[in-house]
Formats: sequence, structure tokens, C-alpha cells
Amino acid sequence: MKKRETHSFRRAARWFLKVQPRLLPHHKGDIVAVDPKSGRYFVGEDELEVARKAMATLPGTLFGFFRVGYPAVHKFRSALSHAQRRR
Repeated sequence: MKKRETHSFRRAARWFLKVQPRLLPHHKGDIVAVDPKSGRYFVGEDELEVARKAMATLPGTLFGFFRVGYPAVHKFRSALSHAQRRR
């Protein structure tokens, strides 16, 4: 990740942490795209929906994506770790 992207993501994360408590009661599990410069955010059920809303409103902006109520947007597991858990 480039330095500019890292800085932008950190700024977006700070904005997200400010608005997450308001979003949590009605949007838990939804995806949020945050503009790191203004703090403006867009909420939807999946990344594609949110990305379309965000880019239509603020084209050319680099957004941070977050899942309301969770530490990450996605969880990745390898097939090996899944097989090991089944034993």
C-alpha cells in the first residue's frame, strides 16, 4: 500500500469510528464507504452497492470501506484451516 493510501485509510478509519455508534443500531453488518477528506459516508448492503453510490457522488475519491459492528469487511480462511477444524 502506498503512503498516500495508508494515510487516507487511517483518516477514513477515524471518521468511521466516530459515526459507527450511530450506525450500529440499524445497520449492523452493512458496508460503509468513507471519504477520508470530508468524512462523508455511504451505507449499503454490499461493497458494490456502496461503491456505486460513493463514486456517483464523489468521483475520483479514494474511499475506506468498513463493516458496521465488525473489525473487518471480509474474513479469509484457507481450505487447510477449515479441514483442520473439522477433525
